[in-house]
Amino acid sequence: YERVREKLTREPVEDFRIDFEDGYGTRPDAEEDGHAVSSAREVAKGLEADTLPPFLGIRIKTFSEELHARSIRTLDLFLTTLVESADGRMPENFVVTLPKIVHPAQVATLADIFDTLEPKLGLPTGSLKMEMMVETTQSIINERGEANLPQLLDAARGRCIAAHFGTYDYTASCSITAAYQDMLHPACDFARHIMQVSFGGTGIWLSDGATNIMPVAPHRGELTAEQEAENRAVVHRAWKLHYRHVRHSLANAFYQGWDLHPAQFPTRYAAVYTFFLEGLEQASERLRNFVAKAAHATLIGDVFDDAATGQGLLNYFLRAINCRALTEQEARDLTSLSPDELRSGSFVKILHNRQK
Repeated sequence: YERVREKLTREPVEDFRIDFEDGYGTRPDAEEDGHAVSSAREVAKGLEADTLPPFLGIRIKTFSEELHARSIRTLDLFLTTLVESADGRMPENFVVTLPKIVHPAQVATLADIFDTLEPKLGLPTGSLKMEMMVETTQSIINERGEANLPQLLDAARGRCIAAHFGTYDYTASCSITAAYQDMLHPACDFARHIMQVSFGGTGIWLSDGATNIMPVAPHRGELTAEQEAENRAVVHRAWKLHYRHVRHSLANAFYQGWDLHPAQFPTRYAAVYTFFLEGLEQASERLRNFVAKAAHATLIGDVFDDAATGQGLLNYFLRAINCRALTEQEARDLTSLSPDELRSGSFVKILHNRQK
């Protein structure tokens, strides 16, 4: 509880997208032009005041035949205004999110646009980065029956840093009816696993989708006792569902996900911190014992560990530190690993250095 409370006080938002796609909808061109400019100016103010979240980006519309011109115009207006308003600066870890991809040419087009914008705006070559949304069946397997995600990544020409799963567009593209479009649907597990297999070893960061049931009370104003009870029940149901979805993501090695409402933050961090802390004692003992025996197979209780397990145990602590479920000092005390050993990220290197 205290860790979640501290996180919500210190840094509730880690990664934020200014959305010009589904969350924004279709609006008159003049209105979207104005919002692209005004949102860029607000980002410039945040950059000057050092109040931006650690990670930030803009989600543009899809590069479909109907929307690609609008999408490119919004991106151009936003980036041009941002750079001009911020005296040539860009926020660190800024990214452009491309949704509803069906073909590598769409990814290549965004890379081409970056190639054009960087010299125009005086930005370093290669500084603009993108992330792909995986939310169509065509993005998984193309019309020739080939795995498409590696081809999408190649089309980005080194500019893609992440891939985000789009739960509801993907299930819709599978013709799943609305009542069954859910983060826990087996079709989603299939797509997410294909993402892991396709992007394994590439350094691409993976993010899961969102829970679209909001923890928002239906009744406002002066409330009867019955309405107050219904408000609590609605919010608690949404929280429980969100918690379950986040735990499912974590169990399947998706350590980031989308939240659509601030009231989802408490259950997000409660799920993340519980995931890491509830198995902490056993993981600590296993890692300590394994390091002490220098990678010989070990038996802790009824769990047999061999060298392949060591990296997984180390990753557990690295992820826990990264999300602030643990401090680095706590991880050191629990595992007997030094700061340099933890930061190395390599179990093999740790063992090799200890055997010198």
